[in-house]
Amino acid sequence: MELGRFAPTPSGRMHLGNVFSALMAWLSAKSAGGEVLLRIEDLDTVRCTAQNTALLRDDLRWLGLRWDREQPCQSSQGARYAAILEELRQRGLVYPCWCSRADIEHAANAPHASDGHTVYPGTCRALSEEERAERMAKKTPLWRLRVPDGTVSFTDGHFGPYRENLAVECGDFILRRADGIFAYQLAVVADDIAAGVTQVVRGRDLLPSTPRQLLLYRLLDAAPPQYYHIPLLTAPDGRRLSKRDRDLDLGLLRQRFTAEELIGRLAHAAGLTDTDRPCTAEALIPAFSWDKVPREDIAIHL
Repeated sequence: MELGRFAPTPSGRMHLGNVFSALMAWLSAKSAGGEVLLRIEDLDTVRCTAQNTALLRDDLRWLGLRWDREQPCQSSQGARYAAILEELRQRGLVYPCWCSRADIEHAANAPHASDGHTVYPGTCRALSEEERAERMAKKTPLWRLRVPDGTVSFTDGHFGPYRENLAVECGDFILRRADGIFAYQLAVVADDIAAGVTQVVRGRDLLPSTPRQLLLYRLLDAAPPQYYHIPLLTAPDGRRLSKRDRDLDLGLLRQRFTAEELIGRLAHAAGLTDTDRPCTAEALIPAFSWDKVPREDIAIHL
């Protein structure tokens, strides 16, 4: 049976883009006769609050996007993540790093990826045991995964073939920060493996994260899910919707629309219906098809 998931971060009220992702993930799983898992991704316990989590659950119920299973919050899974990190460390696949973001930006030999971001140049990768011990005594390190020089490729269920040489486009990436917080890449893979997730539906902005996660699946000898990346919703002026700007958050939207009105407009924007008439998520299951969903970003007008 297919198992999809919705894994929101309760750092603020859900906005319309989050609702769109939740709806598409729910419909993708349900149209395949599967179930939906809810997971609260609250790794950053400072920004993620219990109040926001409660609002998130209430908003999903209001929308009619009820889940079949629930996974423990990420903030409670530190011991499991630590065990995986230790396994990788014992195999020589991770190493401690003391470089700050400023150190990396200012490194004369730091390469840049095609999107302009600085690729970690491997400064701490080749330190001797003596050098590491000396630094460890002075400062707590973060931990990076050693990335092989090779291409990771996969076929996205919506956008098609995608490939990336992680050594060139990413570099050795972080699995645990110096403050002890585990990185998204490690936590999400560990959680999806533990739950048996078979399909992941999320915004296309996370497409570049997928090769990193696929590498972790391979190193952990686990089968990855099928990934489906969806276009982003934008404001009429082309801006990406953001929690920070409170663009169309559920607190405001619930004052303007019924759940059925909101679902109907999103379904029409996704190409699932001919009009934006009100409807329930349940009623959309027979109409759902990935062939109908556009690949370009969608300017939303409400």
